[in-house]
Amino acid sequence: MASPTPVTAQGSKDARRQPAAERVYAHVKQAVLERRYEGGLLLTEGELAEAVGVSRTPVREGLLRLEVEGLIRLYPKKGALVLPVSAQEIEDVVETRLLVEQHAVRRAVPVSQALVDRLEETLAEQIAHAEAGDLAAVSAADRCFHATIVEATGNQILTRLYDQLRDRQLRMGVAVMHAHPDRIAKNITEHADILRTLREADSEAAAQAVHQHVSRVRHLVRGEDLRGLDRHGDPR
Repeated sequence: MASPTPVTAQGSKDARRQPAAERVYAHVKQAVLERRYEGGLLLTEGELAEAVGVSRTPVREGLLRLEVEGLIRLYPKKGALVLPVSAQEIEDVVETRLLVEQHAVRRAVPVSQALVDRLEETLAEQIAHAEAGDLAAVSAADRCFHATIVEATGNQILTRLYDQLRDRQLRMGVAVMHAHPDRIAKNITEHADILRTLREADSEAAAQAVHQHVSRVRHLVRGEDLRGLDRHGDPR
């Protein structure tokens, strides 16, 4: 079983100003989203306490928050199981994304120059992170590209709904890039295509480009591709 990654010295002074439970929460959540703690990994309180440099009491508090968010499942006297991404979760996320993003991209036409500039900036960030090989940052920039279009609707309720998908999107994005490295360049190309259709003020072409792009997630991480996300059994 892989051991939790210790907190690095970089930024440690700022981190130690946070409450201990918050530090545990942030440490585990980031590791899960970046797949350093993969689905099926069993984490123990002792290992996490040592990795973060705290006692076991704040470890329990941090893990309880993560269980509420659906990232882990606690087992008394055993530890915390990192929950793997399920086929149903993938279907649910893709369905919700399609409903929100296709509506948002249609609403974005005619596109403002401010939105075009922001999407170009985010696309450039994604390219730079890809060249650096930083998959977590690529996934974050990927998600930001789509979120920017949703935010441009000005619908705060829709934006909050979309924000609730953030953690799942980031985790799935990193998983896809680990399993299919060729998708990094393809995602960038597809984002450029979405941006092109927006510039051309073709709302239906933009909606179709979003549909094809988002739907590919379903095909890439379901079925056989879930093997890398769910390699361990229930610890009970």
